[in-house]
Amino acid sequence: MRQIKVCKWMAKDLEGKDLEESSILLLELMLKSQDPKDMPRGLDKFRIYSGLAKAFDSARKTDIIQLDEIQYKFLKDMMEKDTPAVWGMNPEINKAVESFLDAKLLEAE
Repeated sequence: MRQIKVCKWMAKDLEGKDLEESSILLLELMLKSQDPKDMPRGLDKFRIYSGLAKAFDSARKTDIIQLDEIQYKFLKDMMEKDTPAVWGMNPEINKAVESFLDAKLLEAE
């Protein structure tokens, strides 16, 4: 199990209005912005996506994303391959990505 603290920051939308962004939003955006022909398929990926949706919903209440190793590795692999390089120019996104990558494996109790 990995626990990642949710990073939050304020940004502006296209109309200049303030909006809150977070590491949850970034991860969801990466999952949803896959090219349809590259979108993961199959029952095992279906279950991973379902588990991620539950983890993100819970994290909205607790500010901690809890992922099992399969979910974490899936997101980490996607992040390593698909993170837009331009996101590195935003210090808040940079912190959120590094926080995710630095998540330590929790010892089993």
